[in-house]
Amino acid sequence: MSQTGNRPLNIICLATYFKGADFIHECKAHGCHVILITKEKMLSEDWPRESLDDLIAVPNDAGPPLFIDLLAFLARKIKIDRVIALEEFDVVTAALMREHLCLPGLSSSGAKVFRDKLSMAVYCQRAGINVPEFVPLVNREEVDEYMKRVPGPWVIKPRSDVSAIGIRKVSEPVEVWRAMDEMNERENLRERASYYVLARFIPGQVFHVDSVVNDGRVVFAGTNQYGRPPMQVAHQGGAYVSRTLERGSDDEKTLLATNKKLIRALGLERGATHAEFIKSDADGKFYFLEIAARVGGAYIAEVLEAASGVNLWREWAKLEVADGKGPKITPQRKEYAGIILSLAKQEYPDTSAYVEDEIIHRIKKRHHAGLIVRAPRLERVNELLDQYGHRFIEDFVAVAPPPERPE
Repeated sequence: MSQTGNRPLNIICLATYFKGADFIHECKAHGCHVILITKEKMLSEDWPRESLDDLIAVPNDAGPPLFIDLLAFLARKIKIDRVIALEEFDVVTAALMREHLCLPGLSSSGAKVFRDKLSMAVYCQRAGINVPEFVPLVNREEVDEYMKRVPGPWVIKPRSDVSAIGIRKVSEPVEVWRAMDEMNERENLRERASYYVLARFIPGQVFHVDSVVNDGRVVFAGTNQYGRPPMQVAHQGGAYVSRTLERGSDDEKTLLATNKKLIRALGLERGATHAEFIKSDADGKFYFLEIAARVGGAYIAEVLEAASGVNLWREWAKLEVADGKGPKITPQRKEYAGIILSLAKQEYPDTSAYVEDEIIHRIKKRHHAGLIVRAPRLERVNELLDQYGHRFIEDFVAVAPPPERPE
């Protein structure tokens, strides 16, 4: 049992979306007192209530001041030991809550680096990590100089949103000026141009590295490659695919080394990270795209666990419970795994016609079809995912336009 003195550790978890059940289970398995704070729209999700000592829902429009006040209210009766963000949109809020009670963990200034694409790009550039040339959409003279120096196409990206939300590709300066003018007329001040960045569009293959970090060091990491760039899937539809990268390959070695350099540059002391890189078709170099201080979404943790036996959520929880003194993370296997996932026309799609022995998990989510496969050889994983990609188009795939902002 994890205890502070003669009492269990009290852990507050934040989850704006349905994430982190394994983290909660692991904390409870170590004897912790776990309270989950979510939003009203998420209250009916399948939270692990048997591992929760309390489940609290706040209004959907609740901002940091309400979360901080709720934390102070809870602290009247119990001594809070940890505040953990299980979801991307809660990272800064959790940091502000920690600061209010002087609790250990990522500060709000540190958290903003992991939420702001401009900040993370600046830090990477200073550390000598390849980054697509970029400019904030603030000073018109600076933007004009950038577009004359860096040929299009470019992408306009929100500095704080996730995945492909709000990203658009542009090719001509007139499109950029038009976009800046439109943004600066918006009523919501946080949607104006200064909250966006313009970056060089680099055609290539996109990879992700998912890590557990302790004492500022990467103590475990896995590398995967997307089938198509997530931005392309979001805007053009089709199936999302991710698979384990060839073990021992030059690409794996380069990505793992760059990821370690990245974590040092951004200063994370403890937690989980999801970093994305693109390998340029033009020069074969890897360029940093973005990083988040949380476990990757879209069942990335499940794919990594299938290939290695390591559960990112549980390993992160062990470190939090043990105050960084958890056991060494040792992969139980070195196999290959992959996922295919798509929006589905059916409310509850039936994947029973997919019968291969390598299927280890079927995604159960409304209007989604998905399969996770595992095999000793990468060639077999690729073969199955390629087959399923064609079959999913006929059987399931639905297309919805990407949201301009998170719902």
